[in-house]
Amino acid sequence: MSQTLSASTLLMVPMAPLVGAVLAGVFGTQFGGNWIGRRLAHSLTILGVLVAFVLSALTLKSVAVDDARFNETLYTWMVTGGLKMEIGFLVDGLTAMMMCVVTFVSLMVHIYTIGYMEEDEGYNRFFAYISLFTFSMLMLVMSNNMLQLFFGWEAVGLVSYLLIGFWFNKPTAIFANMKAFLVNRVGDFGFILGIGLIAAYAGTLNYTEAFAKADDLAALTFPGTSWMLVTVICICLFIGAMGKSAQFPLHVWLPDSMEGPTPISALIHAATMVTAGIFMVARMSPLFELSDTALSFIMVIGSITALFMGFLGIIQNDIKRVVAYSTLSQLGYMTVALGASAYSVAVFHLMTHAFFKALLFLGAGSVIMGMHHNQDIRWMGGVRKYMPITWITSLLGSLALIGTPLFAGFYSKDSIIEAVQESHVYGAGFASFAVLAGVFVTAFYSFRMYFLVFHGQERYDQNPDAHHDDHGHHDDHHDHHEPHESPWVVTVPLVLLAIPSVVIGYLTIEPMLYGDFFKDAIFVNLERHPVMEELKEAFHGPVAMALHSLTSLPLWLAIAGVASSYYMYMVNPALPAAIKRLFMPVYTLLENKYYMDWFNENILARGARLLGTGLWKGGDQAIIDGGVVNGSWKLVAWVSGVVRRAQSGYLYHYALAMIVGVLALMTYFVTWPMIAEWLAR
Repeated sequence: MSQTLSASTLLMVPMAPLVGAVLAGVFGTQFGGNWIGRRLAHSLTILGVLVAFVLSALTLKSVAVDDARFNETLYTWMVTGGLKMEIGFLVDGLTAMMMCVVTFVSLMVHIYTIGYMEEDEGYNRFFAYISLFTFSMLMLVMSNNMLQLFFGWEAVGLVSYLLIGFWFNKPTAIFANMKAFLVNRVGDFGFILGIGLIAAYAGTLNYTEAFAKADDLAALTFPGTSWMLVTVICICLFIGAMGKSAQFPLHVWLPDSMEGPTPISALIHAATMVTAGIFMVARMSPLFELSDTALSFIMVIGSITALFMGFLGIIQNDIKRVVAYSTLSQLGYMTVALGASAYSVAVFHLMTHAFFKALLFLGAGSVIMGMHHNQDIRWMGGVRKYMPITWITSLLGSLALIGTPLFAGFYSKDSIIEAVQESHVYGAGFASFAVLAGVFVTAFYSFRMYFLVFHGQERYDQNPDAHHDDHGHHDDHHDHHEPHESPWVVTVPLVLLAIPSVVIGYLTIEPMLYGDFFKDAIFVNLERHPVMEELKEAFHGPVAMALHSLTSLPLWLAIAGVASSYYMYMVNPALPAAIKRLFMPVYTLLENKYYMDWFNENILARGARLLGTGLWKGGDQAIIDGGVVNGSWKLVAWVSGVVRRAQSGYLYHYALAMIVGVLALMTYFVTWPMIAEWLAR
């Protein structure tokens, strides 16, 4: 029998990180007088996130084992025109899983940050930011209504802006955080339009009440068109997901966000914030299931992102940017699964990806620390023997990423490929090709980075650019020092993240995809979209799935990718340069990121500036100021100047005006009837 969770316990989950963030952000910074030191600041924030994780784990146990659920309003903020604006929680399988992922990854990042940000002046401020982000993300995933969802949505965007531009004296960081903020505003505009349409036509912002009216929405058309209203709603909502989850063409902000400290790359741009869009579409599945057009749109966008962002990862030399483009590609995979109506598969990959991608980002940060702040993989090599823990955990993360059988990424990634192949939604053919080709591409760039960093000739003393850390500082002192393993506060999170990166897929694939874990959280119309039923019939357990993969195309594509990268960068390192010369136009296209940044800056931004200048000069200054505002007072002044001449103050002038007026009236009343009679003849 299902149980009800405690509202006070659930409230403590987001509030604990918030309290830690406030204490560290106010009393641990110059704003509050620096009352607490570094040790107390990180202790308070870590304690807050630890409490949130423990309570989230207990909540997950209650949901999975005891079938506990919670869906209540905690506070009504406003009621206007029958529309309720509330704060409340909805906890089911989807929410409980997201709560655990967010809090666990956040806890690992908090611990890791003690070592990574040890020398930074903004130490306490950074802890306050990441703890505040954890609160914002928890409010997003725990919400039971679209108002609170939008609050969390915007809050994580705001904190992301603060974290990307954390080093505010660094021009590239300021440019990156502004870019992220503006691109996300484009997506958020579509998102709020979708929420507004739901509020206007369903009359509610509550999930349960809105989903209950889904069939009524499906019967309506968008005013003035023949479009289905639910299609417009879903596409608007997904545009929000395109911004937050960095889907083409709103992906351009995520690679540049690597200007922020490495821990936030793991927390925000791999495991949590960028997956908010995936979570939102899965939560809104009762609406998306009503529109095949929206699902096709989602699938095509995800396919483009999965394949073409992977290509960009091949040519990157910054270790963090390689992982960033990997994140873009994997988010594309999740989006493709959403388009195939395999929402549970998308969320399953969200979970497995969170662990191994956070591991890879933190591993990259550990390498950067060990290499004395060098981020260029061309000047690394042979790091394995100096950093054994970082090496083995990064290898496990890479194996999970490329879909090695029995690893976490294998179960989720192969399930996506199978779901797309079983889908009959328009665009599934291209999507199937994209996700299969993406397997080879992912394996190639992942192990290109792995081999260049951990194997081969040591090149760390040959960097012609010296060493610039991601703090923007120059470091000559360590130019010729050997790499070194990171401290325990860095390596312990790597080990703890490596464990789920290996086993979590094997342990959870059956209940999450083919059990009833998401039974009341995700809705699929099995008559129109029977993909999950077809996958269930073909599933015979995680071991059988791993054995079957030995004869499947994805595994051999992954092996081919690893073998190709090994040959090109370990056996014949002259080959990549020869290929680059042979395909220079293609390389130039990839190096310029398909010229998306150029298009945005020179066409969209410049066009917007020209339009703004035209509206300012022509509309505001000429028409509004010159015509309406200034023109009106000039007209009044002219009229008053003319009228003033008639006010001479002489009595005979006024008598003359009266006589002329009477004469004019008499003439009019006498002559007009005669003229009218003549005209009538």
